[in-house]
Amino acid sequence: MTDEVGYRRATAADAEAVAAVIAAVVAEPQPVGLDRAFSAGEVRTWIGRLGEPGLLLLAEARGRTLGFGALDFDTREPEAASLGVWLLPEARRRGIGTRLAEGLLAHARAGGFRRVVGRLPNDPTNSNEAALSFLSSIGGLAPMINSMGPDGPELRFELPL
Repeated sequence: MTDEVGYRRATAADAEAVAAVIAAVVAEPQPVGLDRAFSAGEVRTWIGRLGEPGLLLLAEARGRTLGFGALDFDTREPEAASLGVWLLPEARRRGIGTRLAEGLLAHARAGGFRRVVGRLPNDPTNSNEAALSFLSSIGGLAPMINSMGPDGPELRFELPL
């Protein structure tokens, strides 16, 4: 896939395309940050709830959504935002996730967030090479925190802004 990739804020009209990416991601072994498929209605609600402080950013090529990134917030931690990036398998390892994350980080900085947090795959069968490479590309060294999640141990990262 050498087509030029475009990036833009998702709208309610993009809900079905985002839901299709989520369905593809959760069908894979060990999806991170998403534990089930979302309906288009759930995605529309998510986009609406994010409002201006948050952001769902799409990556598209030739009219097809390749993936998206989300910058979400928690009113209990107003200075922190959670960051997640999800791509279709054929869109991975091409810099698309990095570009999505860069857009999300710029939005977080402009919105006054002081740090972003997120989760990484916790796969004992590999070294998380792709996830660590991605993290390196968006902020260099980031502290990794081993914590107990709902499905067992998980790796989390935090990046100061």
